Amino acid sequence: MTQQKERSALIYLNNAASTWPKPKEVIWYVQDAIQAPYLEPGRTTLEAETCYPEEGRDELASFFNTRDPDQYVFTRNATDSLNILIHGFAAGLNSSFHVITTELEHNSVIRPLKALEKTGKISLTVIPSDDCGHICEDSLLEALTAKTRLAVINHGNNVTGSVQNIREISILLREAGIFSIFDGSQTTGQIPIDLSVIEVDAFVFTGHKYLFGIPGIGGFFLRQPEQVIPLQQGGTGFDSASFMHPEEMPARFESGTPNFPGIASLTAGIRYLSHIGLNRVSAHTTRMTKYICSRLSQMHSVILYTPAPDTPVISFNIQGIDPEDVGLVLGRVHSIITRTGIHCAPWLHQRLTGGQGCIRMSLSYLNTMEQCRKVCDIIEGFVQHENYQN
Repeated sequence: MTQQKERSALIYLNNAASTWPKPKEVIWYVQDAIQAPYLEPGRTTLEAETCYPEEGRDELASFFNTRDPDQYVFTRNATDSLNILIHGFAAGLNSSFHVITTELEHNSVIRPLKALEKTGKISLTVIPSDDCGHICEDSLLEALTAKTRLAVINHGNNVTGSVQNIREISILLREAGIFSIFDGSQTTGQIPIDLSVIEVDAFVFTGHKYLFGIPGIGGFFLRQPEQVIPLQQGGTGFDSASFMHPEEMPARFESGTPNFPGIASLTAGIRYLSHIGLNRVSAHTTRMTKYICSRLSQMHSVILYTPAPDTPVISFNIQGIDPEDVGLVLGRVHSIITRTGIHCAPWLHQRLTGGQGCIRMSLSYLNTMEQCRKVCDIIEGFVQHENYQN
């Protein structure tokens, strides 16, 4: 009971890392998946009432407005997906090649690319962003060379809250014959994404953020599977007499026992969001974000890095105070959960904060305006106290 009271007192503003709380519909469906026997096709003698992978793929195809559910592959998370796609694409090319990416990327993109660069497999061009966190399409075109084969681009940034126009960018890359991977970790579940009209080759998503799933589930959409070499082989529950891993989707990239509870959580999260409607989700989070940004912008000594973010991600610092100290006071004294540091985005923080890092507040649909007002009042009091002390 005490633990429940402590949780109810929390103001959780770290949803860009992982959403909390989870909707009750997600929790219930995960409980059902855990309590049911694991009756996976090909690995049991009894057929299950619910085939969680098949059901999950159907929900994903509907959510992203695509026709073929088998274009969706389940993975552990977005990092897993990005590694499979980046290294798998590189494995299919015999000679070294050129890659384009942006300074907005997460370490789940930076580190695989840097590993390939270290071996001499790729050369790398990093496109800068403007002050609002958007990349210029002209810069993208200028970066293209005769050896460019791959572009890996952040759809929504986890520090600035900026969202790229991937529909236009994907057209440019398709016309140039460049294989494109877009990281939708921060946008999936926040804004409508119609992959029937966005000419991406691969789109990455994760379950534990704005799809309200549990940790340990993610995936990717892949338009042309033959362009990515599978890096893992194993049991699939069918064609077991063959020594070679199946080439057809989605088994091409999936082996071993699926994460049934994780897939169930992803499915339930999508249904929850579809019932609410992403326009309603966006309207609520936008209202809260505008309120907090307006309040912070009026506070003396507060540095607000993106005054009008595209998604509910608000990054700031207080002049003269280490962001880690601010985060500790908010968390331990006021039960406000934020995130401090570099947020796995070192390239962007080199320019934005000089590598110092910052305090990040990230909202979800389940936050409230009352929480936003309380947080702003506390930060305002903290700033006034510090200014008085100095």
